[in-house]
Amino acid sequence: MSLYAVTLLEGAVTLALAMSGLALFLAFFRLVRGPSLPDRVVALDLIGVIAVGVIAAYDILTEQPVLLDAATVVALVAFLGTVAFAHYVERRKQDE
Repeated sequence: MSLYAVTLLEGAVTLALAMSGLALFLAFFRLVRGPSLPDRVVALDLIGVIAVGVIAAYDILTEQPVLLDAATVVALVAFLGTVAFAHYVERRKQDE
C-alpha cells in the first residue's frame, strides 16, 4: 500500500469517527428529550448501533481485530434490548 492510501484511510476513518461522535450526541439528545417511551428506546438502539460503528472504525484505525468481539457483543445486547422492549409493548397492549 502506498503512503497516500494509508493517509487517505486514516483521514476517512478519522472523519467517520467525528461524524459518529456528532450522531452519538444527537441520539443522546433524542434519548433525553424524546416525547415518548418508544422514541427513547429507538434512540437507545441507535446509540448501540453507533457504538458498534465507532468500535469498528477504531478497529480499522488501530488494526486490532480483537475489538470486533466487543462490537459483536454490543450489537447482540442492543438487539436483545430492542426485542425485550417490543415484547413489553405487546404485553402492554394486551393488558389494555
